[in-house]
Amino acid sequence: MSDYPVLTMELNIGGRPMTLETGKLAKQAGGAVFVRYGETAVLVTATMARNIRTGIDFFPLTVDYEERFYAVGKIPGGFIKREARPSEKAILSGRLIDRPIRPLFPKQLRNEVQVIATVMSVDQDHAPEIAAMIGASAALHISEIPLKYPIGGVIVGRVNGELVINPVLAQAEQSDLHLVVAGTKDAVMMVEAGAKEIPEKIMLDAIAYGHSAVRDIVDFIESYREAALAKGLAKAKILPEITEPAPELVDIVTRSATPKIEGALIRCSSEKLSKLTRDNFLDEIKAELVEQFLEQFPEQENDIKELLESIEKQLVRRMIVTKGIRIDGRALNEVRPITVEVGILPRAHGSGLFTRGQTQILSSATLGTISEEQILDGLGVEESKRFIHHYNFPPFSVGETRPMRSPGRREIGHGALAERALSAVIPDEGAFPYTIRLVSEALESNGSTSMGSVCGSCLALMDAGVPISAPVSGVAMGLIKEDDQLTVLTDIQGFEDHLGDMDFKVAGTVKGITALQMDIKIAGISQEVFEQALAQAHEGRMHILQKMLDVLPASRPELSPHAPRIIHTTIDPEKIRDVIGPGGKIIKKIIEETGADIDIEDDGRVFIAAVDQEKGKRALEIIESLTKEVQAGEIYNGRVVKIMDFGCFVEVIPGVLGLTGKEGLVHISQLAHHRVNKVEDVVKEGDMILVKVIGYDNQGRLKLSKKDAMPAPEGGEEKNDRQNRSSRRRE
Repeated sequence: MSDYPVLTMELNIGGRPMTLETGKLAKQAGGAVFVRYGETAVLVTATMARNIRTGIDFFPLTVDYEERFYAVGKIPGGFIKREARPSEKAILSGRLIDRPIRPLFPKQLRNEVQVIATVMSVDQDHAPEIAAMIGASAALHISEIPLKYPIGGVIVGRVNGELVINPVLAQAEQSDLHLVVAGTKDAVMMVEAGAKEIPEKIMLDAIAYGHSAVRDIVDFIESYREAALAKGLAKAKILPEITEPAPELVDIVTRSATPKIEGALIRCSSEKLSKLTRDNFLDEIKAELVEQFLEQFPEQENDIKELLESIEKQLVRRMIVTKGIRIDGRALNEVRPITVEVGILPRAHGSGLFTRGQTQILSSATLGTISEEQILDGLGVEESKRFIHHYNFPPFSVGETRPMRSPGRREIGHGALAERALSAVIPDEGAFPYTIRLVSEALESNGSTSMGSVCGSCLALMDAGVPISAPVSGVAMGLIKEDDQLTVLTDIQGFEDHLGDMDFKVAGTVKGITALQMDIKIAGISQEVFEQALAQAHEGRMHILQKMLDVLPASRPELSPHAPRIIHTTIDPEKIRDVIGPGGKIIKKIIEETGADIDIEDDGRVFIAAVDQEKGKRALEIIESLTKEVQAGEIYNGRVVKIMDFGCFVEVIPGVLGLTGKEGLVHISQLAHHRVNKVEDVVKEGDMILVKVIGYDNQGRLKLSKKDAMPAPEGGEEKNDRQNRSSRRRE
C-alpha cells in the first residue's frame, strides 16, 4: 500500500458515473487526475514551467491529446509499430480542450503551461475527449496554475427528438446532432456541432441543455479542489507578476496618440481601404508615433508599442459599439461583396471559386472508387471514410513568407469544420458509390476562410454533379462587448476577429444548421446573445447562398467527362472467388481487357469504375457472365458445342476471357417431341437453339431440354409417335 494520500470522488453525467482520482498517478506533475468513465480511462496532467519565457508577447499554452493503441487492444500499423504523429481525431480533441480554457488564464501569464491527456482505455459508449476535457479542468484547478475558473464539457445528442447528454454509441448512431458544449458555471465558452439540418431554435435549446449539465460538473470540480486541499493534494495558486508601464508614459501616449489613430481609423472606414493598404497605413502611423515617444522614453519601446495597440483596439471597438462604424465602412449586418465561379479547373471533376471581400477560396472535387476511401488508424469505431475535405493555408494568402510544412492544427481544424458542414448533405454510398475528396485552397485570407471553404466546396460538389441533398453556405459572426453594450457583427474580417471577443461560425442549408463552431475570448456569453447571433447568421447565410445559387442553381445532371463512371452491382458472396480466380488471375484479365477498376466487397457488392462507360458495361457483362446462376425452369438461347450419340451439349451462358461457359446436356430423348434416331437429324454443332433447364443430375450436371422449350404439336406426343412409327413402316 502507498503512503501517499489518494482522493477519489464520483459524479453522475448522463446517468452514468464518472470517477476522478488524484494522488496515485503522476505525482510530480503540477496537477494529475485519472478519469474513469465507464471503461474509458484518461490520465490528464497539467504542468507549469517555473520560469517565465522571456521575449514573447503571448501566453505559451500547449494541449496534447495522446492516443495509445493499447486503449482498444490494437497494435499500431506500419513498420515501426508504435504511435507516431497524432491522428486527426487526436488533434481535434486537443483543440476541444484548448479552446475553452485558453481565455481563462491571466493575459499577463508568460510561464509555459502544458496539459497532456493520455488516453489509456476506451469504451466506445463513453467519449474519451469528454473525460479528457473534465480531467484537464480538474488537473488545472488542483494545481498551482492560475486558471480563473474551472470548466465542464458534455456532448449533446438528439435521438427521436429528445436531447441526450453524452449519448452511448447506439444513440449516437441514431442522433441527428453531435454538439459539444463547454463552459464555466456562468457562461458558455465553446460550442462545436455537426448536425443534420437542425433549426436554430432546437440548436439553442440543445446548447442551454448542455450548459445545465456543465454547471453540475463545475460545481463538482470546485468541491473536488476543496477535498484535495484538505488532503494536501491541491496547491496554492501562483499569480503572474504584472508590470504596468509608468503612469506618465500612459498619460502622454494616450493623449497624443488617440486623436491621430482615431483619425486614421475613420479614414480607413470612409475610404474602405483594402486589407494590405489599411495595414500599411496604420503601421506607418504607429511607427511615426513610436519614434516620437522614444525621444522622451528611449528605454520603453515595448511599452509604447503595447499602448498603441491597446489604443487602436479600444478605438475600433468603441467605433463599432457606440457609432455602428466598422473598419471597412460596412453596416453591422452587411456581408462583403461576393463573386462566384465554377468549372475553372478543366481537368478537375468539379471546381468552385468563392470570393467574399478579400477572402478567396478555390475548392476542387475529385471522385474516386470506394477502394480509395481513407483508412482510419485510431481509437474510434470508424475504420474508414469516403468523404474527405482538406484545407490548405499558404503564406501568400496573407502576403507573407514562411516555410511550407505539413498541415498544422489550424489547417486540420478548419478542414474538419468544413467537412462536418457538408457531410450532412452527401449522398450515401448506395445512391452514389464514390469516394469524394474536396481540397480548399485559401488564395486570399481576410476573415473566415473556413466558411469560405464551405461555400467553395459546395460549389465544387455541385459542379462535379454530386447529387447533394441541399446546397450549404456558411458565415462567420463576431461580437464586441464593451461594459453592458453588445454588438453582433456579420461576416467578420481578420481585423475584427483579432480585436473582437468572439468568432462564431455557422453553416447550413435553407432547412437548418449542419455545423457550428464558437471560439470566445471573454468569460462566456449569454443565451440571448446566442439567439441574436444565430438569427443574424441565418440572414447572412441565406444572402450568401442566394449568390451561389444565382451562378449554379443545382448539381449538374451529369458527371464531369473526366470522372469515372461507377456501375454498382451485387453478387452472391460465394461467387466472389469465381470473379477473382486463383491468385487474382481472372480479375486481372477483366481489368486488362476492359481498363476498368473493380472493387469487390466481402458482402458481394461490386463497384466498377471506368471513365469510358462502354468499358465499364463490358466489365459488368463479364462479371455477370461469371457469376450468373442457371435457374431451373428458365429458357435460354444456347449454342450447341458438342454432339454425342446420346445427345448434345449446349452452352447456355457463353464463356468469357477464354474460360468455359456454363454447359448442359440435352439428352437425345429431349431433342424433339417425336422419337429421334440420330442427334444430327435435329441439331448440328454451332446451332443456336432454345433449351429449358429441367434440373441437375446426381453429379450436379445441368440437364436441358429442347423439347420442353417449344410447344407440343397438335394432337399431343402420342399421336405424333404413332405417325412416326407408321412412317417408318412405310419406309
